[in-house]
Amino acid sequence: MEWSDDAVVLSARRQGEASALVMLLTGEHGRHAGLVRGGQNRRRRGVLEPGTLVRARWRARLPDQLGTLALEPTRSLGAALFDLPDRLAALVSACALLEVGLSEREPHPALYQAVLALFEALEQPAWAEAYVRWEVGLLGELGFGLDLSACAVTGDTADLSHVSPRTGRAVSRTVATPWADRLLVLPGFLRGQGGGPADVAAGLALTGHFLDCHLPGGLPEARRRLARVNTAPPRT
Repeated sequence: MEWSDDAVVLSARRQGEASALVMLLTGEHGRHAGLVRGGQNRRRRGVLEPGTLVRARWRARLPDQLGTLALEPTRSLGAALFDLPDRLAALVSACALLEVGLSEREPHPALYQAVLALFEALEQPAWAEAYVRWEVGLLGELGFGLDLSACAVTGDTADLSHVSPRTGRAVSRTVATPWADRLLVLPGFLRGQGGGPADVAAGLALTGHFLDCHLPGGLPEARRRLARVNTAPPRT
């Protein structure tokens, strides 16, 4: 058995003395693992950093075996973001969410393209808002989509301000006011309005709540770290 595909490295873990167990998100074969022989070699370790784009070739004698991977790097986004720790944290968080959230070998071609678009967005000024939008899309791909189109109570589409933590449906400001302390804030940029640090923090809290509820084992530490980075007070 053999296939070749474009892929994103999600993680790499030591396997034995010299090899690495690598998890990829591929364009056509979904989340897929394989053994990279010599993956502990210093020269190769850079290829195995989360977020590296590669051309992957997988081989195995039988389709249900782990198999081996040969990886040819095409771009290392982590290296480009090395001096931007908040954006690098977003990159690592996205890779961790994909690893824990997707079933192995289940194709997600639209999500793969969304990941590539996110990586491009991480180099733009509005990267944080783009990241939250990507998490909203990830929830939908996992079958837990949010309904932010209209108020769950009145059906109104105007002045939506909060989201029910139970149903994931939007609520208008008038309806939300008596219960605001029990609801999640709906940030302006998810309603077509401007964003900012407070809105980004609210967006991460919103998507983080539902990801924590639905992902096996809850939020991975990389995602929790991203929330801490983006809610920390600015340095003076």
